[in-house]
Amino acid sequence: MDAPEVLIEPTRRRTPEARPKPTAKALACLCGLAARYVWWKTPDEAMEFPDRVAAQVMNLGDYEDVVVMIEATGEEYLRGVLRRSEAGELNARSWHYWHYRLGLAEYGKRPVPPMPVRKTE
Repeated sequence: MDAPEVLIEPTRRRTPEARPKPTAKALACLCGLAARYVWWKTPDEAMEFPDRVAAQVMNLGDYEDVVVMIEATGEEYLRGVLRRSEAGELNARSWHYWHYRLGLAEYGKRPVPPMPVRKTE
């Protein structure tokens, strides 16, 4: 008996225009945080996907690291990371926190959008 085919769909379409390049200052900061928050890769390997490093800090970061990252990357970059995040990158608590913190949601006016999900059929 054949196993059912599993189809994994991306949660959002990605275009080059939707992913601006982080500044040199932002990249240096994220590289410094990569060793701590993407521990299963070397910092150089982790920096192949700087948005993933930023998402890890957004999800797991302590206060000091988050403040340093916001200062280096800017809120607009982090809004983009949040908009492009994939299923499983952020937990529910972080997902809600960052939507409110970055002004993408407002209580009673603009709800937090549903978290990204991995679709299978």
